[in-house]
Amino acid sequence: MTTDPDPFDQAQRAARKNIPAEANPYRDGTEEHSLWAAGHERVAGAAEADESEGT
Repeated sequence: MTTDPDPFDQAQRAARKNIPAEANPYRDGTEEHSLWAAGHERVAGAAEADESEGT
């Protein structure tokens, strides 16, 4: 059984690979686009917070 890829998980992996948020493959205004953006922001935002704290 195959399942559709989870946009949130895809975006988290992309952010860990330093792929920019602008690379969101989903059409703007779709639920998938929003989920991808949220997943990317979760990882990228955490990384930025770590950098600003010097960790």
